[in-house]
Amino acid sequence: MKNIVVLISGSGTNLQALIDAQLQDRLGCRISAVISNRPGVKGLQRAEQAGIPALVLDHTGFDSREAFDAALMTLIDDHDPALVVLAGFMRILTADFTRHYLGRMLNIHPSLLPKYPGLHTHQRALDAGDREHGATIHFVTPELDDGPNVIQAIVPVIAGDDAASLAQRVQVQEHIIYPQAVAWFTSGRLQMQDNHCLLDGEPLPPSGQVVDAR
Repeated sequence: MKNIVVLISGSGTNLQALIDAQLQDRLGCRISAVISNRPGVKGLQRAEQAGIPALVLDHTGFDSREAFDAALMTLIDDHDPALVVLAGFMRILTADFTRHYLGRMLNIHPSLLPKYPGLHTHQRALDAGDREHGATIHFVTPELDDGPNVIQAIVPVIAGDDAASLAQRVQVQEHIIYPQAVAWFTSGRLQMQDNHCLLDGEPLPPSGQVVDAR
């Protein structure tokens, strides 16, 4: 069974979705380690409770982003992962790091990319008057939130929504689509070629596969 390594920085709700999928034999791989750049976060407790090695590499102990990423790369590679999964990992990664894992690193972003890269996505969608919002799983490339999309979940923006209520509905869908994308990859169905996603050998549209939860 293939190994994956999950990187976190906080509470780890998407990590929990992956753990649950593993326990239900829906993930098709083994989470061999969870690594956080912040000590004491709830995601580490989730890993420990599931019997998964929970490791901390505190970025504040490094003099540069490059030094931290080099140490993180070494720690990840000790676990021989087929895939690196960013699950709320709040670090901008260096180009050397992303190139090392090119085509075998996934990220989740709380918007319908290419809309709203970066932070505060839910409020930005509300401020723009959008009628739909959602989440995207994409391959990681050196450009921030710009790798090819694997799968998107669309949720409605409801009258009276604030950023918190919208985020809550988006998160429900995140917990569905992330295990799906990981299972596609570890089963050999999903791959990235020439900055495009292929599923079962067929190119996906720019949006990736779409799950409509409206």
